[in-house]
Amino acid sequence: MEAQGHPLPEHSQTKSPSALSRFLNINPWSTRDMIRIVRNHVLETSLKVFSAEGKGRKLFLQVIIDLTTLEKRGKFKNFEDLIRVYNGKRGLHIVVVYLVVGKWRIPWNFRVWRGKGTPSPAQLGLRLVKRLPKSLTERFRVNILVDTAFGSVEFLHGVRKLKYHAVTGVAINRKLVDGRVLRHLHKQGQQVRLVGLKFPVTVSWYYLKRDKGKLEKRFVLSTRPIKASTLKWWGKRRWQIEGWFKTAKQ
Repeated sequence: MEAQGHPLPEHSQTKSPSALSRFLNINPWSTRDMIRIVRNHVLETSLKVFSAEGKGRKLFLQVIIDLTTLEKRGKFKNFEDLIRVYNGKRGLHIVVVYLVVGKWRIPWNFRVWRGKGTPSPAQLGLRLVKRLPKSLTERFRVNILVDTAFGSVEFLHGVRKLKYHAVTGVAINRKLVDGRVLRHLHKQGQQVRLVGLKFPVTVSWYYLKRDKGKLEKRFVLSTRPIKASTLKWWGKRRWQIEGWFKTAKQ
């Protein structure tokens, strides 16, 4: 299925909706075993990419974390402990981790947000980052790409404690230690100190085209010093959904 933001069986160009539904809902295999098989294949393939590059600077391992909502209507007895309302949407709210190595975009892990009083999406995302296999992270330069929902102080401190770096969306009204807020900045690519953070971050912004061609200003920060143009490139990459699930051409 093409990753165009329409994950419905009727959008498939190769299989009928009924065939896809049966495949996704009725299977004779163990889901856990299937996940292990896929992960092992991902690790083997990623390490081959690393080995093919030879000596020199390490490749980037992009870790994209996203909060996806599967909207649900009606009553679901088996899901009653999982269905919650978040940002005005009722359904399953899933924190998903994707790995990007070279031309490969691969779903790796997920957790379901269970509502107020339980770990937040940002806390779940940090837990998933901590569970990334060392056999992979030790061979690559890890760069975490997330949107504003994951840009909390706890998340950013947790990422830096792991010696990774992050590029994250940040709210336009985020406060600086000098009393200003981000929207008061006029120069892109400058290093600033945000309230609550123990280290400086690089801040820039770009314009994202939304519905009906409307442009929306998005602020983005990096936990490592980089040029404004590079930071904007990484920030936009977080929103390039098309192609995430497409594998490299053989």
